Amino acid sequence: MRRSEKSEYVSKLKEELNNSSTVVVAHYKGLNVSESEELRKKMRENGAKFQVTKNTLTKLALTNSKNEAIKELFTGPTAIAYSQDPIAPAKVAVEFGKKHTNLKIIGGMYEGEKIDNEKINFLASLPSLDEIKGKLIGLINAPAQKIVSILQEPGSKVARIISARNNELEKSN
Repeated sequence: MRRSEKSEYVSKLKEELNNSSTVVVAHYKGLNVSESEELRKKMRENGAKFQVTKNTLTKLALTNSKNEAIKELFTGPTAIAYSQDPIAPAKVAVEFGKKHTNLKIIGGMYEGEKIDNEKINFLASLPSLDEIKGKLIGLINAPAQKIVSILQEPGSKVARIISARNNELEKSN
């Protein structure tokens, strides 16, 4: 790699890491090519990136950035997983690490704060943004569905519900 290519790589990596809310650092020694490709594919499917890094270039990219505190993690065969989604890299890396013991998570960064394996496991246990959005939409739609089901009931049931509600309001006054 030429000096200009290294400089471009460092600046691109620095920008990507600064735009990421979570960075997971792992040792990958012993993973074969098909396992690495499987991990990359799972990361992409979840909106995250996984890449093997050259430690010296990654340390340069981390210098004077919000993620500088994790520079010391870059020794040996190191790879990083990162994303703007705070949950995805941790979730995929932890799940993959359970099946493939050659991937060893050694630490990471969350919103500018250095985190250890315990916090990475906690992040991995949280629901993803898509799961949270789905639950929120379900909660928003639930009252409308109840109103529709009530309106579909025979008129006498609706009249009883309105009468019961009216009685409750009179008692509270």
